[in-house]
Amino acid sequence: MKVTNCDERIHVLDSSADVMTVIRDISNSGVQEEAFYVLDIGDIVRKHQIWKEKLPRVEPYYAVKCNDNLTVLEVLAALGVGFDCASKSEINKVLGIGIDSSRIIFANPTKPASHIRHASAMGVDTMTADNESELHKIKKLHPVAKVVIRIRCDAEVAQCPLGMKFGCDPTHEAPKLLHIARMLGLNVVGISFHVGSGCQDPPVFQRAIRHARVLFNLALDLGFKPYLLDLGGGYPGATGTSIDKIAEVINEALMECFPTEDVHVIAEPGRFYVASAFTLATSIHSKRYVRQDPTSPNTVTHVMYYINDGVYGSFNCLLYDHQRVTPLPLKKACGKMIQSSIWGPTCDGLDQVVENVLLQDMDLGEWIIFENMGAYTLPVASQFNGFPVPKVHVVADESVWLLLKDAFPLTEDHFVIGNTPATLRLGLDIGGTNMDTWNNSGIDLAPPEMLAASPVATASFLYDYVDVDRID
Repeated sequence: MKVTNCDERIHVLDSSADVMTVIRDISNSGVQEEAFYVLDIGDIVRKHQIWKEKLPRVEPYYAVKCNDNLTVLEVLAALGVGFDCASKSEINKVLGIGIDSSRIIFANPTKPASHIRHASAMGVDTMTADNESELHKIKKLHPVAKVVIRIRCDAEVAQCPLGMKFGCDPTHEAPKLLHIARMLGLNVVGISFHVGSGCQDPPVFQRAIRHARVLFNLALDLGFKPYLLDLGGGYPGATGTSIDKIAEVINEALMECFPTEDVHVIAEPGRFYVASAFTLATSIHSKRYVRQDPTSPNTVTHVMYYINDGVYGSFNCLLYDHQRVTPLPLKKACGKMIQSSIWGPTCDGLDQVVENVLLQDMDLGEWIIFENMGAYTLPVASQFNGFPVPKVHVVADESVWLLLKDAFPLTEDHFVIGNTPATLRLGLDIGGTNMDTWNNSGIDLAPPEMLAASPVATASFLYDYVDVDRID
């Protein structure tokens, strides 16, 4: 595949560099003002190794909607991962990197007609359905499709529940759909479910797999030859989380209900692969001291920081993914901790990133880091109010480079070798020359002593007013 100048190269770090040194190098360069990401593809590789170790029988089909960054898709493709696509655009993006259509499942249970026609034209045959009208659409528009019936089995605790929108009742509706599919002459090849994104209820997988076993038996009785079990998503991926308990439940349930290898088991992990791989760096462009104590009007009670990314950009995850973020000041500070809030750059009052957090006093231009920002952030980000979506810098260590440099669709041209932080600071694209996006015009700020203010001291612009006699 030809790599264009619009793509970001994968910078191979030397032994002295890591994600944080790259962030410091870019943020301290003096030319960087916009928010930016650093993507560590080594984190994705490590997640894949964990998946294969914990769930050896389950083939991952990455949920493209979670983060459709091109480098993410290329790395996962190089690792042999399949893809869960929800639209013709996502299908095109995966096919565009040279992936065979057999490695795609069209896992949107309710698809526009034009998207079904497109899937048929592109040879994407495996697709889900959870209602009668969808079966009739598929029969009309893609009669040779391999249909997977999606059932509902909700986790009691999930970051984003999905059952209220998708999935048929496994006891009453699913058998009826199997009979309708038989009447229509469709080819039902399996059963799928999705317990909810960010599942915190591991036993739900056992319940869902048992439902699937019953429906497999019914499908066999009806003359189908089902061979595909899709476990959906729900696997956590943030730093400090683990899929161990979920994997234990799944492995035991598969042994109980599907003990032989004649059933192909897949799943649709999204955040598991990318959540911890992306780190976001934001800078403080404005700041406001709040003094609300009437008994001490000169004392700062709260600090409001305004950063260059917000809920209309990367932090849409706060609204749509129910995520919690933790601000990490890049510069180590000392002094008294004070109640603070962090706000995005737009003119909307809803654009609040962190409502209340204890932080030491920070100055304009300082950077705040947010980890675990890879899931359901960039694909949903907009340029509302004209603020850009952050640029993504991609890094890897030498061992990851050696593993992936010849793994299709990656080639050696995707990588840059050398003292990476120095080149990253310049914002070079894959051609190595385009620096336009990094030539930010400087802002002449007031002297630091005028910008700095101590939360405990009386600011120079506060005065006491007293009544005086009229001067004749």
